Amino acid sequence: MRAWLCGLGLLLSGLPVQAAPPNLVLIISDDQGYGDLGCHGNPVLRTPHLDRLARQSVWLKNFYVSPVCSPTRASLLTGLYSYRTGVVDTYLGRALMRPQVRTLAEHLAQAGYRTGLFGKWHLGDNYPLRPEDRGFHETLWHLGGGLAQPSDPPWVDPRRAYFDPVLQRNGQEVQGRGYCTDLFTRSAIQFILRHKDRPFFAYIAYNAPHAPFQVPPEGVQFYRQRDLTPRAFPKIGQPWWNGPKKLDTEAIAAAYGMIENLDANIGRLLQTLHEHGLAERTLVVFLTDNGPGGVRWNAGLRGRKGTVYEGGIRVPCYVCWPHRLKGGQVLEWPLAHIDLVPTLCELCGVPWREPCDGRSFAPWLLGSSEPWPDRTLFFQWHRGDTPEQFRAFAARGPRYKLVQAAGTGPGSSWKPRYELFDLSTDPYEETDLAEKMPEMVERLRREYAAWFTEVTRQGFAPPRLVLGSPQAPEVRLSRQDWRGPRAGWSADSLGHWAVHVARPGRYRFTLHAAVPIQQWELLCEQAQPPRQHGHGTGQTTLCLDSLRLQAGEARLEIRLNDPPVGPTHVIVEYLGP
Repeated sequence: MRAWLCGLGLLLSGLPVQAAPPNLVLIISDDQGYGDLGCHGNPVLRTPHLDRLARQSVWLKNFYVSPVCSPTRASLLTGLYSYRTGVVDTYLGRALMRPQVRTLAEHLAQAGYRTGLFGKWHLGDNYPLRPEDRGFHETLWHLGGGLAQPSDPPWVDPRRAYFDPVLQRNGQEVQGRGYCTDLFTRSAIQFILRHKDRPFFAYIAYNAPHAPFQVPPEGVQFYRQRDLTPRAFPKIGQPWWNGPKKLDTEAIAAAYGMIENLDANIGRLLQTLHEHGLAERTLVVFLTDNGPGGVRWNAGLRGRKGTVYEGGIRVPCYVCWPHRLKGGQVLEWPLAHIDLVPTLCELCGVPWREPCDGRSFAPWLLGSSEPWPDRTLFFQWHRGDTPEQFRAFAARGPRYKLVQAAGTGPGSSWKPRYELFDLSTDPYEETDLAEKMPEMVERLRREYAAWFTEVTRQGFAPPRLVLGSPQAPEVRLSRQDWRGPRAGWSADSLGHWAVHVARPGRYRFTLHAAVPIQQWELLCEQAQPPRQHGHGTGQTTLCLDSLRLQAGEARLEIRLNDPPVGPTHVIVEYLGP
């Protein structure tokens, strides 16, 4: 299987030529599961605006994404399986999308769209991997995989990171005012109103309801007063909690409060489109990035975030365009994140000529009665620098789904166990047919093996973070992107960064640590000399002035104290020749 060029398919599709291209609003929420909507049968959660949007939209009933954040986002913006983009995981340098991979924003920008990102990026914090380097004209986003994570600046209090958050606006760090979801919506609305007289693409990637579950107090009170145990929810499909630990209803209440706040913000956004006469000519897509990020009701689906069972990869997805699409339609066949780029480009009249793993389903949105060609979709995720064949994957055909769910944990010893489900009659994955249908197991297993060989062909050497570039003369490295066997987020972690020094000259390194710095050692092939060391001041911050670096690729490692641990952040500034 090879990624195929989508451009020819667009040119031959026969869709009528539009007088003017539509605006595009692409909304994705974070860790909101299939059951986290009122219109999906949740009797407790209040989502009136999303429920109304669902009624007005085409429902992609069997829509699939990756089990975790970054891989979904990479596929969503490129039409490629994430392994082709270099993205394999969510942290430790494994969520960096190769700079040569083209994005939806780049294509729409070239076609005259004004493009903006508001919220979560999670595909690289530093040049040349930032959203402003990847086709977005205007940006307001948080670093790393979420607020209250190690990618936040060292002075941020993680206990209140969702309030007055530190964000990146068009390449500059800014202090926000207010709750993060409200801020992202406000900025998106301002962007839309500034560019309402020309085609625009607003990518609104909320970080809610990702943990930690921080929400304004008024948003959680209603849910604290409700029964959030299994007694209050429909008893369908898989049981979602059966102990033995106490159910964390406070976490569920906070997550629901975040989703209700999210719903209200999406309501404000849609109301803005309506009030300014933009709704008819604006294509709105809503989806989520994976299953729920906590233990709560998920409409009977098996599993949750991080698994390749339905509860981890099947998510809500709705497409609304009043001018062209008839609301209330349902597309039943399996679709996925890789399909949205070619579909949206076709609807916008912008040929996608890049390699693409997905298919456009635009004709079917517009009412085509042609049969949808059968195919198999593939999903895989586990911790680690490099994907391993047959580890934690699923192959989803038109009817049958092969699951080998073992091996998600880092460095875990795993033994494959193959399960087969007929999703046409068993959407909750309750009846394993593997022993009864070994030929189907082997067929899907062979298809998966061929897919894995193809999408991993380029290897997984990490993209390098660029130091000293004119575009970003000051860079802050964090534990989000370091690598190595001891790399992690704990106090005793130690890692290194894969970097490229753009300009030779003098550099200042400012080290931030979780412990007092008594001594330090810097190892870098492009430093002069490559190994340098000295004593600290007993403070948690240390400035190393006027270190000389040569241009070129390097492995940068900084060791603090004995036994050695790594810094939490390193700020690298280019000072001149």
